[in-house]
Amino acid sequence: MRVTTERDRCVGSGQCAMLSPEVFDQDDAGLVIVLREEPAEDLREGVLQAADLCPSRSIRVDG
Repeated sequence: MRVTTERDRCVGSGQCAMLSPEVFDQDDAGLVIVLREEPAEDLREGVLQAADLCPSRSIRVDG
């Protein structure tokens, strides 16, 4: 699985960081930061949930 984001679309809701803190964080402006571009398989459920609940649809999960 590979995780990418479109930071210019991020609205800083923080859903991703709350749902999958091992993979996502926020910078000082509240915008998404990907901590692990290729997270372990056991993190898949949280990553997919974060992508699904992202209000700006700025998270992409491939694989």
